[in-house]
Amino acid sequence: MKRRRYNPYTLPRWARTARAVCAQLIIPFCVFQGIRTLFFPTTFDVFLLSIFIIIALAIKFEII
Repeated sequence: MKRRRYNPYTLPRWARTARAVCAQLIIPFCVFQGIRTLFFPTTFDVFLLSIFIIIALAIKFEII
């Protein structure tokens, strides 16, 4: 089965808007969570920071 290329214009308008909002907010969330993880390193903080970084990379490389 051949994988189709990702095309954001085939998404519904609400999904494109949600993706654009996430793309604008994910970097400030990563920075805030990174600073929080430096001062209060709990397992949840590290896990949340890793999820934010994965989402940021996925948006950057247009996987999602």
